[in-house]
Amino acid sequence: MRTAITAIFLCTLAAPAQQVGGNVQPGQSEQATFTAGAQLVVETVTVTDKKGKPIEGLTAKDFTVTEDGVPQTIKVFEYQRLTEAAVRTPSAGPEKVKVYEKLGQTRIAAESPGDTRYKNRRLLALYFDMTAMDQADELRALAAAQTFIRRQMTADDLLAILRYSGGAVEVLQDFTQDRDRLLSILQTMIIGEGQGFDESTNDAGSADTGAAFGQDDSEFNIFNTDRQLSALQTAAKMLSQLSEKKALVYFSSGLRLNGMNNQAQLVATINSAIRAGVSFWPIDARGLVADPPMGDASQASPGNKGMYSGTAMMANTNRFQQSQDTLYSLAADTGGKALFDTNDLTKGIVQASEAISSYYVIGYYATNAELDGKFRRIKITLNGELSANLDYRQGYYAGKQFNKFTSADKERQLEDALMLPDPITELTIAMEIDYFQLNRAEYYVPVVVKIPGRELALAKKRGAERTVIDFIGEIKDSFGTTVMNVRDKVTAKLSEATAAELAKRPIVYDTGYTLLPGQYTIKFLARDAETGRIGTYETKFLIPNLNKEEIRLPISSVVLSSQRVDMKEALYNAMKEKDRHDEVNPLVQDGQKLIPSVTRVFNRSQNLYVYLHSYQQGVEPARPVVAVVSFYRGGAKVFESTPMQVTGAGSGRLKTLPIHFDIPLEHIEAGQYECQLTVLNPDGQRAAFWRAPILIVQ
Repeated sequence: MRTAITAIFLCTLAAPAQQVGGNVQPGQSEQATFTAGAQLVVETVTVTDKKGKPIEGLTAKDFTVTEDGVPQTIKVFEYQRLTEAAVRTPSAGPEKVKVYEKLGQTRIAAESPGDTRYKNRRLLALYFDMTAMDQADELRALAAAQTFIRRQMTADDLLAILRYSGGAVEVLQDFTQDRDRLLSILQTMIIGEGQGFDESTNDAGSADTGAAFGQDDSEFNIFNTDRQLSALQTAAKMLSQLSEKKALVYFSSGLRLNGMNNQAQLVATINSAIRAGVSFWPIDARGLVADPPMGDASQASPGNKGMYSGTAMMANTNRFQQSQDTLYSLAADTGGKALFDTNDLTKGIVQASEAISSYYVIGYYATNAELDGKFRRIKITLNGELSANLDYRQGYYAGKQFNKFTSADKERQLEDALMLPDPITELTIAMEIDYFQLNRAEYYVPVVVKIPGRELALAKKRGAERTVIDFIGEIKDSFGTTVMNVRDKVTAKLSEATAAELAKRPIVYDTGYTLLPGQYTIKFLARDAETGRIGTYETKFLIPNLNKEEIRLPISSVVLSSQRVDMKEALYNAMKEKDRHDEVNPLVQDGQKLIPSVTRVFNRSQNLYVYLHSYQQGVEPARPVVAVVSFYRGGAKVFESTPMQVTGAGSGRLKTLPIHFDIPLEHIEAGQYECQLTVLNPDGQRAAFWRAPILIVQ
């Protein structure tokens, strides 16, 4: 599919917003602001005797904890008593397993004071990376999980189910011991959501789920391996809310690094898991594999001399080995163990369960409160003449303040935020999505994001004020496949006058996509690169198939605006002149761009611009249409524009007729109204109606 993407960054001329606070007057001194914080560090310590049996009955006075050689005061202490993992209880009685129409999503519930739901429990999170497994491996992994739940789950085991399918990390089930619920979720994953309920068709009207109109994720500059590792990092952060020991059983068909490109993300994922007290237990869902010398039928033949000299076979073997090496590193560096080259995948879950025996939870507030991202080495010993084996994490990486982030840290922060299921609201974001038909198949979809200027920090650089915003976003279709994305970093240099007005005016970021009709979900993130504050916006939108409209007059989205901007005067243009696609953007005409009003708040001193397209496909020539704009208040009509007749042959095969109004608001009282647009085709006896609320202020 052709992709039309343009971006403009500017200060709009919308109604000024009141500024919070005031400037410091000359002669006055600024008030100092002090911040203080303490970091609670939680360690899980397994204490065993020479025979490997847990030692009970110890108290906080029996332990000494140091961080980088500095003694720490123990503030949290408790003992988690677990039954031996060998005592396994197969499920008794008939199962009540059912297949859900759609799997719901939840979250990992954080502990609250006095909450004992996780006390004396063994926490196992089953994590299925659906992007790294083919169908056969998925079925093998899910079947292994079912076998463990049915036959080898202990009375102390609590299981959670997480899934990563290329977008956000989905928590399908929080920690529970309900076997029927767990089995029902796994069975639904095997059969597929929505399967067996809808009639399957294979005709001209069937949906085309191929990737012909997709987009390579490389445009995001987020490699597949980085996204998989980042998703694991997100899962570890979700589990960090719990102070108990956690084991994440990672089902995958290998994870291969691309040279040194993914090392930074691998280290970040491991560090996050160590900080969260999570151990990774990877399971290679491919099982025991015997590769034929010339490859199997799942891929085309190499077709070169390497297939005869053994070079091709050696390359396949090396590639397979490398995919397991990464899994081994994830396990070894977090205290877990990887399971390779066996068809009994259940054994990997059993190993993770057996590795968690009775342990002590020790917590202290670190005396070093610096958020410098450095490694803090921990040493825990027993006092007096007590002799035992202690197993605990040897240290952790402290958190980082945003002003100490490296470029890689900042990139990972955006990736992590994109995968989080919950929104981040540090920055306020509003969005408007419109659509205009380009041809019988494609629609241009302008997306406008508005951020209040007062929420952005200004920084001095080389004597000039500037504002920097990072943007990242993606559009997914109804199947959850990413079809479009955007990654942008905007640096706008501002004059003194413009910078002074920034706190009063919103900032608008504009981009556009070319999509097919259908249901989509868009998730968009913006970050103030000076402070690290992030805002996210996620919503569903529908692009109707106007070719099938037989009753009403087909029209595009209706755009309400109060501003036209000269493209040459924009404060920031994200695309080079030769790469811009303004010719397909209907909002750009004669070198000026119409900026949609996202909030639909207008000042009486402004003019209201109304713009849309009407279509008369298959009509020769295009029939004249009549349009009128009306304002309603309290059910009564208070304003109606002069009816406008739009004539012309219409452009293209769609016979597109642009319709635009320019309405002065100075004679309309301030208040809230319902704006209605009516478009009539008298000859074709068809009409279209559109209505939306607007607010007019003084």
